[in-house]
Amino acid sequence: MSRIGKLPVVVPQGVTVEIKDNFIIVKGPKGSLSEKIHEKIKVEQKDDSIIVTKFEDDNLSRSLHGLTRNLINNMVIGVTVGYKKELEIVGVGYKAQPQGNKITMSLGYSHPIEYVAPEGILFEQDKDKKNIISISGINKQIVGEVAAKIRSYRKPEPYKGKGIKYVGEHITRKAGKTAGKGA
Repeated sequence: MSRIGKLPVVVPQGVTVEIKDNFIIVKGPKGSLSEKIHEKIKVEQKDDSIIVTKFEDDNLSRSLHGLTRNLINNMVIGVTVGYKKELEIVGVGYKAQPQGNKITMSLGYSHPIEYVAPEGILFEQDKDKKNIISISGINKQIVGEVAAKIRSYRKPEPYKGKGIKYVGEHITRKAGKTAGKGA
């Protein structure tokens, strides 16, 4: 039995959960999220917690058991606290300017790159640290996808570390070429 799957998901105050027809809808102060539940998994609400169980004991059911529990837990955290990823832009002349749900980046190419965020994603830039962009939203998967997409426009290179990286990410540096000894 899955160690993760058998843990109950605690529903905090201010969050409502509806379960009907293999769908779960979680509503909270930051918004609402919904997810389809596989037919081999049973989800039920007891008091202030959600219990996830599996009908059968085959490989698919076992793999879906912990996954479904974590997806529901991520939904509850998303509608109460939300998710946030921070990206750091490193390089001379590299910059980004968020404007509502759009971000314009100058990353050393001949043209600026514009990225329009999907619904529910918010870009912010700290006034003190212009090189750090924070991406926030209630859906963990979409926040991670947007951060990865923006990072893919200019991945950090291993010699000087220029590019877009996650805050706290360690870039393994390579030594540059050195002049050879006499020929």
